[in-house]
Amino acid sequence: MVPDVDKVQVALGERSYPIYIGSGLLGRSEIFRQHIPSSQVMVVSNDTVAPLYLQQLRASLEGFQVESVILPDGEKYKTLEVCNLIFNQLLEKQFNRQCTIVALGGGVVGDMAGFAAATYQRGVHFIQVPTTLLAQVDSSVGGKTGVNHVLGKNMIGAFYQPRCVVVDIATLATLAQRQLSAGIAEIIKYGLINDADFFAWLEAHIEALLARDHSALAYAIEQSCRDKAQVVAADEKEAGQRALLNLGHTFGHAIETGMGYGNWLHGEAVAAGMCMAADLSRRLGWLSGDARARIIALVQKAGLPVKPPADINRRQFLSLMGVDKKVMDGRLRLVLLKAIGISLVTDNFDQTELNNTLSGYTGNLD
Repeated sequence: MVPDVDKVQVALGERSYPIYIGSGLLGRSEIFRQHIPSSQVMVVSNDTVAPLYLQQLRASLEGFQVESVILPDGEKYKTLEVCNLIFNQLLEKQFNRQCTIVALGGGVVGDMAGFAAATYQRGVHFIQVPTTLLAQVDSSVGGKTGVNHVLGKNMIGAFYQPRCVVVDIATLATLAQRQLSAGIAEIIKYGLINDADFFAWLEAHIEALLARDHSALAYAIEQSCRDKAQVVAADEKEAGQRALLNLGHTFGHAIETGMGYGNWLHGEAVAAGMCMAADLSRRLGWLSGDARARIIALVQKAGLPVKPPADINRRQFLSLMGVDKKVMDGRLRLVLLKAIGISLVTDNFDQTELNNTLSGYTGNLD
């Protein structure tokens, strides 16, 4: 047990691991050392985060053979070609299969470093050190790793769990406000899918989160991690319940792909996607008008978009949504809402109402 640090356990049997949450954890060498089984450590970061935090992490890893690879920053670089930079460095430095890869950065760094860890010599040790709010509450937890393809987001990847996740809330001090809001989108998602009380808490504390109040951020991060850990423990490889975590993501991934990776942040696309899912749920008669209004109001207060970009028409949306990991046997599955805190994954919805939702947002253009 590490003193003065909150801990959430992801219960996956022999693949279980802790999420440490606190301030100043980058400097807590004892946290890292207990999860690194051999001397070789490769830190993967990017050219935005590395100048801020790489030296601090290196100091905590004193005594290990620490090498690093610095990737360009941005979703558009989340490709196999850029991921090969990690493999090149591992091979050039003669890292063996007992090495540990440490991801220091946001979701792109974590996904790519995790994919490299899953595939280098068929799997090496891996630690997540997320430095953006979105990564701290979502992408660093649960073992999804991968890269994008020009035809679809996250279509090449693996499920691969880290040995631990180290969430240092202090790193949020250097996070741009737009990125902070993008992370709040994923926090809102947890309230919507299975935690109505948390959603109500967010409605009451959204201003504190945007102002980076430490206690509000700490609570929101811990509760989000608990909610996600519970879902992942029940369905590690997304055979059923875990797909609920994709609320807003089928619409959102279509936005990201259609607009070009990086033009809309992932959290921004998910925010608009959640509003679109709420709209469809309302049209199907599942979600009340009051609940839909509450969702849109909270997303707006978080400084996030509630509508998709005007550049994507209905036909493009349908085409892009068809290239989605939730499509099964040619049928599109969506995460929709029965109420705030009650969600479901279904392919049993009226296609006409989906068209009506898309037409309502895209001006009925084909």
